[in-house]
Amino acid sequence: MQMKSEIKAARSIGAILIDSGKLSINDAEQIMHLQKTENLRFGDAGIKLGLLTEVDIQRALAHQFDYPYLIKGDGAVSDTLVAAYNPFGHQVESLRTLRSQLMLRRFTGEPNRKMLSIVSPGRGEGRSYLAANLAVVFSQLGERTLLIDADMRNPSQHELFKLENRRGFSSILAGRDDVQAVQRVDNFVDLSVLTAGATPPNPQELLGRPSLKYLLGSLNEAFDVILIDTPASASFADAHILAARAGAAVMVARKNFSQLDQVRLQTESMAQSGVDVVGSVLSEF
Repeated sequence: MQMKSEIKAARSIGAILIDSGKLSINDAEQIMHLQKTENLRFGDAGIKLGLLTEVDIQRALAHQFDYPYLIKGDGAVSDTLVAAYNPFGHQVESLRTLRSQLMLRRFTGEPNRKMLSIVSPGRGEGRSYLAANLAVVFSQLGERTLLIDADMRNPSQHELFKLENRRGFSSILAGRDDVQAVQRVDNFVDLSVLTAGATPPNPQELLGRPSLKYLLGSLNEAFDVILIDTPASASFADAHILAARAGAAVMVARKNFSQLDQVRLQTESMAQSGVDVVGSVLSEF
């Protein structure tokens, strides 16, 4: 395994671009000739010849260093996932900072510290958006990451990641499915999503079944990081149940939108229930 990893890391940008179809062998030879005669880097020579763009170079470098991301227009996942399409922007840098804080405060490698619920008092506060982008940046770190859409009332992760939603969280809790309902996300080798599944008439009752404990216990053994997207906590008890099962939560508030008293009330309520509220995030999206 180590030798394979070393061989992969040693692949040149030129080889990667040829394999991806961005360059022909003839194009690569032209670039290498200019690279040698003018003492340029391969990418700079390719751009000077008009055979490559800066985006091509960045993507090849990302592939070379096992840092996957997408180019807008690929259509693999929703364009709103900035971590998937624009990993070098300031928004994603903020997500990486949050990721680092969570690695220090929550995801320490201990078996009982792998889960985190993403909560907010109401809808439209950026909870699902944050959960999805966090899942992407954790997977880019090489962590085996699972995103669970536990919002069985207004699910959205299947739309963000363009996954089918006929089976998922609800069907597992109802005893009609198993962990095979977890779906891998193409282009992100360490990222998986458990969609919400069909909308049930009794989501809160499903969360009260023993199957939730067994499901989370099984998933806990298979993944390094498990993020749980939840319904609005001020409207439904679902988020409190899920946060208690996860053991920890991050509270999300949206700038110029969320009501401060609701955020404070929900944070205090969860803390009183034994949930470790590891922090809060002010979203501008």
